[in-house]
Amino acid sequence: MRRAVSSVARVFYRALALGRPNGPHVTRFTMYDRLSRFTTSEGVNQEVLSISGSDDLCEVFGFTGEKTKTSYPDVTLLNLPYKDNSFDAVIADQVLEHVEGDPALAMAESFRVVRPGGLVVHTTCLIMPMHMQPHDYWRFTPHGLKYLAQPHGNVIEADGWGHPSIVLLDLLGLRHEPIPKAWWHPAHMIATASRQSWPVVTWIVARKPVT
Repeated sequence: MRRAVSSVARVFYRALALGRPNGPHVTRFTMYDRLSRFTTSEGVNQEVLSISGSDDLCEVFGFTGEKTKTSYPDVTLLNLPYKDNSFDAVIADQVLEHVEGDPALAMAESFRVVRPGGLVVHTTCLIMPMHMQPHDYWRFTPHGLKYLAQPHGNVIEADGWGHPSIVLLDLLGLRHEPIPKAWWHPAHMIATASRQSWPVVTWIVARKPVT
């Protein structure tokens, strides 16, 4: 029954969005928009470590040049096989919750391999169903991310996005559908609404001190 409802909902959803440009799905739509404020025009020339499929987030920040790409289990955030101060930025999109070990160590490693003045960016989640089981270990508030990063760098932003109505998209099987860039579309309304006490996804942007 639920599968049939999801199929009908998906047809209706896509019909409403026909011919409209799309953005990412609901858990990334507003988050990427918010993070795009930090886009740098110098990104194409910078050396970036992209962790576990984080290329889309790299582009949000303007890092469009060659990247060092790495994924678990070949490389773990708990013990990055790179020298100190190797990169201009470390970008990890929805990775930290899957670290099988101490997330404080993962954050410390991120700062270790970035150069002074470089960026460390982690997006992760708080109010999110378990996923990629059994490798789903952690949930983070913005305050928790800030706590992990502060010993190592200057926090530029620690924040989150979410709204209870995302549950409706989840129940209808539409959580991973792209969000139409049309203000009147119901999914767009859900994706751009936010309640501070209900963060589904969270993130931190921090900079390693120059001195």
